[in-house]
Amino acid sequence: MNFTMKTKMVVLTVFVMFAAMNTYSQKERAAIADKYKWDLTDIYKTEDAWQADKERIAAEMQKITRFKGIITQSAQNLLECLEFNSKVSKEATKLYIYASMKSDLDTRVMKYNGMQQQLQQMFSDFGANAAFIEPEILSVEWETIEGFIKEEPKLEVYRMGLENMFRTKKHTLSEAEERIMALSGMVSGVPQSVFGTFSNAEMPEPEVTLSDGEKVKLNSATYSKYRASGNRADREIVFENYWNNFAKFKGTYGEMLYGNVKKDVFYARARHYESALESALYPNNIQVEVYHSLVDNVNKNLPAFHRYLDIKKRMLGVDTLKYLDLYAPVVEDLDLKYTYDEAVKITLEALKPLGDDYMSVVKKATEERWIDVYPTPGKRSGAYSNGAFYDGHPFILLNYTELYNDVSTLVHELGHTMHSYYSNKNQPYPLSDYQIFVAEVASTLNEVLLFNYMLEKVEDDDVRLVLLMNWLDSFKGTLFRQTQFAEYELKIHEEVEKGKPLTGDEFSALYTNIVNRYYGHDKGVCHVDDYIGMEWAFIPHFYYNFYVYQYSTSFTASISLAEKVMEGDKKALKSYLAFLSSGGSDYPIELLKKAGVDMTTSAPFDKAIESMNKVMDEIEKILDKKQK
Repeated sequence: MNFTMKTKMVVLTVFVMFAAMNTYSQKERAAIADKYKWDLTDIYKTEDAWQADKERIAAEMQKITRFKGIITQSAQNLLECLEFNSKVSKEATKLYIYASMKSDLDTRVMKYNGMQQQLQQMFSDFGANAAFIEPEILSVEWETIEGFIKEEPKLEVYRMGLENMFRTKKHTLSEAEERIMALSGMVSGVPQSVFGTFSNAEMPEPEVTLSDGEKVKLNSATYSKYRASGNRADREIVFENYWNNFAKFKGTYGEMLYGNVKKDVFYARARHYESALESALYPNNIQVEVYHSLVDNVNKNLPAFHRYLDIKKRMLGVDTLKYLDLYAPVVEDLDLKYTYDEAVKITLEALKPLGDDYMSVVKKATEERWIDVYPTPGKRSGAYSNGAFYDGHPFILLNYTELYNDVSTLVHELGHTMHSYYSNKNQPYPLSDYQIFVAEVASTLNEVLLFNYMLEKVEDDDVRLVLLMNWLDSFKGTLFRQTQFAEYELKIHEEVEKGKPLTGDEFSALYTNIVNRYYGHDKGVCHVDDYIGMEWAFIPHFYYNFYVYQYSTSFTASISLAEKVMEGDKKALKSYLAFLSSGGSDYPIELLKKAGVDMTTSAPFDKAIESMNKVMDEIEKILDKKQK
C-alpha cells in the first residue's frame, strides 16, 4: 500500500494502434455533434469549480501531519489515518482526471498542462508530508496490525494493502528517505511530460507528395492512414519521410528516454531492488521469471510469427516482404469500413455472450457521452479508457476513422471501461484499483468476441481473409510486437544498470538488433529498412515502467477465458464477471487463477499459439482454394 499521494492509474491503456485520419480529422471540435463528445461536466460543472475544489483539497491535505506519532497507538488511530488518506486520494484523483482529459482534447492548450503541473506539485508536497506513515506502521510487528484489524472490522478493507506493505517492508525506507523519494516526484515525470508535449504538439511535420500529386503533412494520424495504403510507392514515401523526420531529433528523443530509464534505475536502487524490472514487478507480487518466461516463449515461437509473415507476403504478392508492407490491405479493393454508429451496433451484438447486465452498461456508455469519438486538431492520438472516477463512470478517448481496426479499438476500450465500472461498483475505494498486470485481459477478451462474431456472419472468402488477417495482426501487434517492446525495454534498462550511458544512436542500434531478429531480416523473411531503427522514439509505453509485457500476458489469458465464455459456460461467465468485479482485492496472479487461468505456467501461451496456427491454417486453406 502506497500512502504517498499519487493518482490512481488514470490511463489504463494507450492502445497499440496509432490514431488514423479521415474527414472528421479536418473538423474543428465545435463542428462535431455533442453526442460524440465527452460530457466532462459529469466531473466538474466548470473550471472555476475545479479550481475551488483544488484549493479546498490542498488545504485538507495539510492535515495529514496530525497523525504523526500516533498511528499505531490504537486501531482507531490507524483507521482514521487510512480513511483520511483514501478520502484525499479519491478527491485528488478526480481533480487530476479532469485536468488531464481536458488537456487530451487539445494538447496545444497549455492552460490544462499548467493545471496538471499544479497538481503534481500539490501531490509531491502531500507525499513529502505523508512520508512518515509507512515507516511508522512498519515500526510495529504484523501481529499488532492484525490485532487492530480484528478489533476494528472497518480496517478489513485495508488488509490487502497492509499485508502488501509488510511483504515489501525491506524496500521501505526511513521517514527522512521516504520524504526525499516523495519530493523527487516533482522532477521524475519530466521526461514523459516533455515527450508527450513534443511528440503531440511541437514536433515539426514533414510534407510529402504522394504518387497522385496529393500533398500530405505527416503526423501520427496521417502516418497511420497512409502506411495502410494499397500503393506500395506511397507507403515507401510515407515510411521513409516519417521516420527520417524522427531521426532529425534522435539526440533529443535519446535524452528523454535515457532520463526516464535513469529515473527507473534510481528508484530501484534507492529501494534496494536487484533491478528496475524487479522494482516494477515486486509490489504486485509478480516474479521476474514471468517476464523472462514471456520473452523466452516468444523467441522460441518466432517460427510461428515468421509463418504469419510468409502468409502476408503470399497475400500481397510481393517478391520481398518489407516492414512497410505490414499494414497494407491484403485483399485488393476490399477495405472494410464502418461508421461509428454501425460500430456501436456491431459491438452490442458481439459482446452479447457477456450477459444482459454487462450489455446494459455498454449501451449506457455509448449513449450517455462516456466516449469522445473523433480525431480533432490537437487531440491526443491513440485511444484509452480512464476508469479512475470512482464515484462517477469511466471515460473513453477514441480517434475513430471508420476502419475495422477502429471497431476493434472501440470494443477493446469498452473492455477496460467495464472492468473499471464493475470494480468501482463492487469494491470499496481502497480495493477498487486493479493492477496493470490484469488491465488488458478484459479489453483483449472483447476483441476475441468481436473477431468470432464477425467471422460467424461472413461467408465471402475475401472478407473472411480480411477478418482472419486482421485477427492475425492482433497476434502480431499484441503478442509478438509488445513482447518485442518488452525485450527492448528490459535491454535498455540493463545497459544503464551496467553503467552504460545511452544516446539516440545507441537506442537505435539496440532497437534495430531486436526488430531484425523478430522479423527475420537476416533470414530473408521480412526486410527491415534502416530508418525503422527510429521507431523506439515514437513509443509512449517506454515511459510507463515495464507496462508493455502485460499486453502480451493479458492477450494469452483472454484467449483461454474467451473460449469458455463463447461456449456458453455459465460457470465460466460467472467467474469472469467476478474477476471484473474484483478490483485489487487480491494479487493479479491469484485473481486470474480464480478466473480459470494460471499465468505461472506456459499453458495460456501455448493455447494462444495453438489458436494462431488454427487461424493460419484456415487462411492457407482459403488461399489454396482461390489459387486452384
